[in-house]
Amino acid sequence: MEPEVGSILEGKVTSIMKFGAFVSLGDGKSGLVHISEIANTFVNDVHDYLKEGQAVKVLVLSAENGKINLSIKRTLPREERPSSPRPVQQRPAQPFRPAPHRAGGTFRGQQTLTPTGDLSFEDKLKQFMTASEGKMADLNRNIDGKRGGGRRKK
Repeated sequence: MEPEVGSILEGKVTSIMKFGAFVSLGDGKSGLVHISEIANTFVNDVHDYLKEGQAVKVLVLSAENGKINLSIKRTLPREERPSSPRPVQQRPAQPFRPAPHRAGGTFRGQQTLTPTGDLSFEDKLKQFMTASEGKMADLNRNIDGKRGGGRRKK
């Protein structure tokens, strides 16, 4: 009979692999604790956390087709978080300013920014897309010239 999903069982580590550990649950049943389910922190080497023959508490995650997936970290108490998170230092909002074009002008259809920066998100996005399309057109024109993409003279 398959162990019930969600139940916590006692088991013994039978073998350790790179990807996790196999745990014997008794009654000829065994399951896999994947490396991501061993500890609440990053596990580089399973041997740092488990030894063969070690008794462990495991939570049954799934049991299908004779394969039992187990978790050790879900039986451990969660690490407590600080009661008040660190205050995040916020920088003052800067208005969007596209990079100046090297020729010194503005692109076709590009609006100039007001010094107060009171454009809506959609206006800023439109301005960015216009500037981006102009830069891409210049870049493609430049690349085509270097590749010899123009017409050849006879």
